[in-house]
Amino acid sequence: MTGCVTVRFDYCSRNSGKCVKKVQSVRDPACSLSIGGTALRNRAFLAPMAGITDRPMRQLAARYGAGLVVSEMIASGALSVGNDDMRRKLAPSPGLPHMVQLAGCEVEWMDRAARIAEDAGADIIDINFGCPAKRVTNGYAGSALLRVPDHAQSLVEAVVRATSKPVTVKMRLGWDDDSLNAPEIARRAVDAGAQMITVHGRTRQQFYKGEARWRPIRDVVEAVPVPVVVNGDITSLARAREALAQSGAAAVMIGRGAQGRPWLVGQIGAGLAGTAAPEAPVGSDLTSVVVEHYEGVLSEYGVDVGVRAARKHIDWYLEGHMCDAKKIGRKRLLESLNPAEVIALIEDLFSGDLRAAA
Repeated sequence: MTGCVTVRFDYCSRNSGKCVKKVQSVRDPACSLSIGGTALRNRAFLAPMAGITDRPMRQLAARYGAGLVVSEMIASGALSVGNDDMRRKLAPSPGLPHMVQLAGCEVEWMDRAARIAEDAGADIIDINFGCPAKRVTNGYAGSALLRVPDHAQSLVEAVVRATSKPVTVKMRLGWDDDSLNAPEIARRAVDAGAQMITVHGRTRQQFYKGEARWRPIRDVVEAVPVPVVVNGDITSLARAREALAQSGAAAVMIGRGAQGRPWLVGQIGAGLAGTAAPEAPVGSDLTSVVVEHYEGVLSEYGVDVGVRAARKHIDWYLEGHMCDAKKIGRKRLLESLNPAEVIALIEDLFSGDLRAAA
């Protein structure tokens, strides 16, 4: 496309000794982007979020034009021994490349999980080096791997060996402000065969406090010859453009900004590409989306679990779109265990007294 800046280079892996020709389009978000030959429709991606970006959420984001959606984090050990919940998370989202995120700290489990994911239809396999949750880092997975670069690299090598699919890595800036080693981890990951790097602009010790820092991600962009994705606090097209400008990244990844707004990712992707963006649903259209999301969660988890799992999503829709957040029906809506009552309340609360979120 006009205005694209294209970088061509030969990249040689220290481990395999193989050299490949790479072509990377950078700077102009209207340029096309692909991962290992898998073409992406735009440069705005839905982030993996445990318990949130399940199949119903991903399907909605995909339908509204997200460039890529990522599965919830899947524990490699549990997947390898046949855990039903982990296998459920492998389900694809129609219409987009199927990107599965794996987490773990054992080479054997990551190897097995990658093979299972590929057999289940994964087009891209992402490795989690970023989750800050204690239950993950206490098991020496997620962002704890930023503290052990050699071992982190061995996990990427294992997954690359195990699958024929492109492998990517998602990480943070570092463990804390005294160890901002994302460029080193990224270099090692790419040397091991990773074909894209996503960086959340916080350290592990920040969790989700303060503001994401996009500018330090430029150091990662300059360190590796593969596309880098900027993540963290991207809640609008304007902020997406600023994140790209500060970081020099090739694409953006949206997480919490899409909660209650699954169309936002597609809107940002279209805006970056200079194409017509999908309109945010209002009135009866919004009601239909909320009901569809609710029913999708019930179908995904079963009614007993689904009625509770859906509450957070309904609450995010309410927070984003209710003009009067103190309506009496809100409490009933978020506490009811009766799907028919919930749907009736959604139709009542979202009927006209709403505004679209830009």
